[in-house]
This record gives sequence, structure tokens and C-alpha cells, in this order.
Amino acid sequence: MRRAWTRYLLEQDSREHPGKESSRKTSSSKSSHSSGFHATALRAIQKQSTEAEAAGVSPEAHLDLFHLCQEYVANTEEALHSNSLSAEARLALRAGQEKVRGLQKHHLLTWARDASRAQTHEAQQRARTSDKIETANRALDYIDAALKAYPGETDLEASNLAIREFIASVKVAHWVELAERSAFKGHYRRAIERYKDALFYLNRETVNDEIREAGAERIMGEIDMLRSRLKALGKSESPPTSRTKTD
Repeated sequence: MRRAWTRYLLEQDSREHPGKESSRKTSSSKSSHSSGFHATALRAIQKQSTEAEAAGVSPEAHLDLFHLCQEYVANTEEALHSNSLSAEARLALRAGQEKVRGLQKHHLLTWARDASRAQTHEAQQRARTSDKIETANRALDYIDAALKAYPGETDLEASNLAIREFIASVKVAHWVELAERSAFKGHYRRAIERYKDALFYLNRETVNDEIREAGAERIMGEIDMLRSRLKALGKSESPPTSRTKTD
């Protein structure tokens, strides 16, 4: 990876300063730790960073830049351990590191935001409940990966909560739909059990307290109504003997 990084930076610099190519061939080891070499790296990163901000750029471009920034920091940190660097060169490397660390964080957060949004949008378009949840969980993976690098980041925490609430809503809606279908067919006891399943996921999953209370109130209202119907029919409430996925 380091060889690829060095080759990339040398190619970038050779395009900008063609006359330096021959001298680099004879002193590549020395130049790899020079301030000029890392200045070239910094310019390349800043250029790609500007290009990545253009509309329509894929989230992966931001992830690539995050890794490029990581490699820059690692290379400059290694260079700072060299005794051949002047005080001025050290200051320049430290300044470059500070700039790149800022870009590194920005691009990882941008990647996590854009990639998770794309997956969440795709999840909303899916028809099957399992597909919705699976796709939304991929969005969560992106957020969790960024949180490992920057724990406690407010925007990431907010996105994490929003996606978890979406997953909870999908599970609750699934059981509510099954309950409504059973009630429509007159299978009141089965409908009650399925409403209870909806309550289970509503209380277990991460959701806003206000949403949880409103959802629980609605579901309990449906359960009470079904119990009244069973009572009017002279039937006791008991678990159904069997369930089907479509009923």
C-alpha cells in the first residue's frame, strides 16, 4: 500500500514538475521524506477533495479520500521521526497533518451520510419487510463504521437513531398489517395476538417516546375493540391454534 501511495504521489508530482523526474530516480529514498514530497501529497489530496464535492459524485469517492488522508497522516508521522528534517519542515508537516485530519473527518462523515441515505431510500422502495430491514441494516453498518472512527459525533448519532426508528416502524407496520388482515377476515383472536406482536416490537426497538406512546395507544384501542367483538360473540380470548404468513 505504501509503494502504491509513493508511486501515485510521484506520478502526480511528475505531471506538475516534469523536470524533477530524473533527479527523483536517483534520490527517491531521500525525497520520500522531503517536505516537497509531502507538499505534493497535500496538494493532490486537496485537489481530489474539491472534486469530490461536485454534485453526483458517489459516496465511495469520499471513502477513498478518507483512506488517502489516513495514509498521508501515517506517512508524514513516519517522516517526522526522521532526524534529517529541519524545524521549518517539521512545522510544515504538522500543518499539513492538521489540514488533512480535518479533510479525513469530513470525507468519512460525508461518505457515511450519503451511503446510509442511499441505502435507507432503497429500503423504503422495497416491497418485502425482510428486504426493507436487510437494506436498512446496511445503512446502519455505514453509520456504525463512522462512529468507530468518531464516537459521539452528533450527526452520526442522529442518523443512527433515525434508521433504527425506521426499522422499528417497518416491523411494527408488518404485524399491524397482519392483524388488520386477520380482523377483516373475522379472525379476532388471531388479530389480537398479532397486535400484541406489534406492541412487542414497538416497545423493544429504538423509537421516539412520543411515537411509542401514540402507537401503543392506537394498538391497544384496536385490541380493546376486538375483545369487545369477541365478548359480543360469546367467545373467550385465547391464542390461535395456528398461524399462516398470509392470513
